[in-house]
Amino acid sequence: MTAETNKGPVLGMRHVQALLIFLNITTVFIGRLNVGVSVVAMTNAETTNPNFPEYDWTEAEKSYILSSFFWGYILTQFLGGYLCKRFGVKSVMFWGVFGSGVCSALTPLFIGFGEWQAYCGIRVLMGLAQGVVFPCIHQHLAKWSPPEERNRLGALSHTGIECGNVSAMFLSGMIAKSSLGWPGISYVSAGVAFFWCTLWFVFAANHPTESRFIGENELIYIESSLKHNESYHATIIPIPWKAIWTSAPFLALLIVRCAENWGLSTLQAEIPSYMNGVLDMDMKSNAFFSALPFLAMWCMSYIYLVVADVLLGKNSVSLTILRKTYNSIAFWIPAATLVGIGFLDKEQKNFAIALMTISVGVNSAQTIGSVLNTIDLSKNHASILMGIVNTAANFVPIVTPLVVGWIVKENSDRSQWQIVFIIASVIFFVGNCIYLVFGTAETQPWDAEDYLQTQNPELANRPPMQALSFPINENSKEKINSKSQ
Repeated sequence: MTAETNKGPVLGMRHVQALLIFLNITTVFIGRLNVGVSVVAMTNAETTNPNFPEYDWTEAEKSYILSSFFWGYILTQFLGGYLCKRFGVKSVMFWGVFGSGVCSALTPLFIGFGEWQAYCGIRVLMGLAQGVVFPCIHQHLAKWSPPEERNRLGALSHTGIECGNVSAMFLSGMIAKSSLGWPGISYVSAGVAFFWCTLWFVFAANHPTESRFIGENELIYIESSLKHNESYHATIIPIPWKAIWTSAPFLALLIVRCAENWGLSTLQAEIPSYMNGVLDMDMKSNAFFSALPFLAMWCMSYIYLVVADVLLGKNSVSLTILRKTYNSIAFWIPAATLVGIGFLDKEQKNFAIALMTISVGVNSAQTIGSVLNTIDLSKNHASILMGIVNTAANFVPIVTPLVVGWIVKENSDRSQWQIVFIIASVIFFVGNCIYLVFGTAETQPWDAEDYLQTQNPELANRPPMQALSFPINENSKEKINSKSQ
């Protein structure tokens, strides 16, 4: 049986891993983004449940709360890339999400005794815990996704971003108005995190040869398609730091991801405040219309995925052209609509909501456009690339709420919000231009397992490349030999 004839089951453990990643992203985004609704609920109790404490925080203090998660988040991105290569994705991801759940559960307690300063503190700790997650996700996808399915499985799993956005903004508003009040937002987030940890502990595996549930056909299909060295799973491949940092495609990816985070984080963090201040909408409407753009984003992500699958399946375009086209849609349409949003007030609130929905909805093309590009460039160092990219890109959400807090002195002043949206538009436009010129979906030479052996033989820590052998351990070899017979 060969890799060409054996495609594995239609639904197998690789799809289970993609589902687990989808649920993981949904879970961590709920914990990360519910703060936008929570802060509004805590400072305007009349529009939610008045039976819980209300706090008189300034706009500057709110901006500190909104950005504080990323103070911790950027510190463990790079560490997460290293840890998952050293100890495996399964354990690192588990403890990252578990730690995030603990922080969610403790949030109301911290706010009770330390108000906004304590809220910032627990958000920093949550950021530290979640910082290891996305480097792990990209490493996991690289090890479980056959090349011809990588775009599909990666895009499907990353739709958890949109699901998490919708859940955080819409469900958080509903919880805040319920008998649970604003503390319930944190408790529900913690429960979701702990439930995911249970699923991950049972069904996850660092790579196919380690899975207890995978069938032989699927094991052969995945491992043969990835064309590993025989000792691949038992080897820590040296990292070509100089080659990475001097790679134009990687640096273009780094810039475009920073640009994306500026534009989208402006909307994610500030939509509740903008609607409350400029459009004069109450909390119930705020929760629904804040979630509406991200609901459109979620729906559009599946449309983009289907179209991409058809185009790639028919060899109509190369993966590089597909990524650049999708990224242009994701960046340049929002760049135009954001300018329009800044010139609308509560008299045109329906038009403003429509433009917001379009702006955020089409932006979901950026998952196929550039998010998965780390795996294109290097499947062997995907976690390291993601750690570097996310470290740089997540400096941006620290800055954007602070910039908004510095520009928007009066929450209902439309002219101040104009400046915020125009800045985001310019960054969207320029960032994508750089990606169009220097970006690519081609695997880079420094991804080769023996790259540093060739460049610097003294750095090599493993034998030379051998003939292809799919699994690495004896039990797996016996499985395959038995199946072949």
